[in-house]
Amino acid sequence: QVQLAESGGRLVQSGASLRLSCAASGRTFSNYAMGWFRQAPGKEREFVAAVDWNGSITAYADSVKGRFTISRDNVKNTVYLQMNSLKPEDTAVYYCAAYRGSYYSTWDYDYNYWGQGTQVTVSS
Repeated sequence: QVQLAESGGRLVQSGASLRLSCAASGRTFSNYAMGWFRQAPGKEREFVAAVDWNGSITAYADSVKGRFTISRDNVKNTVYLQMNSLKPEDTAVYYCAAYRGSYYSTWDYDYNYWGQGTQVTVSS
């Protein structure tokens, strides 16, 4: 079992920056690729970003490319999502997820464990 706990979500204005954190506990963190997904009201959950087991390979949704950065610290068992130039359309509940594999995945059904989510609201 892997337990994931997101933090850092809050209300910000358009153009602001925010960093989300996801702390993992349980199994060996470096055995898992990690991803961030989000779900806005009335919409399906969508992929945001992912990172492989050691942070060397990353992937991003087109909608956040160039604005968001995913990273991980395998000593602190934490994955981060740095979000810059936030837009109102970034408003959503953000979830981190763990995928039992070394390479990343952009598909939510590949992920084995999920956090409870953290709300990000961007006002215009």
